[in-house]
Amino acid sequence: MVEQLMAVKRAHPTSIMTRPTLVVAGVLRRDGKVLIGQRQVGDRHALKWEFPGGKVERRESPAEALRRELREELGIESVVGQEMARYEHARARKTRLLLMFLRVESFEGEPRAIAFEQIRWEDPARLPEYDFLDGDLDFVKRLAKGGA
Repeated sequence: MVEQLMAVKRAHPTSIMTRPTLVVAGVLRRDGKVLIGQRQVGDRHALKWEFPGGKVERRESPAEALRRELREELGIESVVGQEMARYEHARARKTRLLLMFLRVESFEGEPRAIAFEQIRWEDPARLPEYDFLDGDLDFVKRLAKGGA
């Protein structure tokens, strides 16, 4: 048994033997539209679109992490609601991501593009027209079809 595990670890050194990185994304709605952000020019995956959020830090709950990320990225205080979707996203030769999409029930302040090139309120049906990060594509399709 140990030999089999070691063979798997050698064949897949990072993807199988490590825990996925937990990433939270917030779904903010206003007047039937959803808030999306475009990554900045100098960022990894520059100019790709995404939902605001980020990695959950050690000793943070997903809701705490999302509140922190929304404060840092958009300058707002938020009330985080229920989970809307969760799935794993595998990346070539990198740690897997566990993506968790959380509804933002309410927020205070007007969202600003602090950590984005630009932000936009968009109709969910139009989201597939944007160049989203690969990990967000499944959720984008669900939202566009009214399934989330």
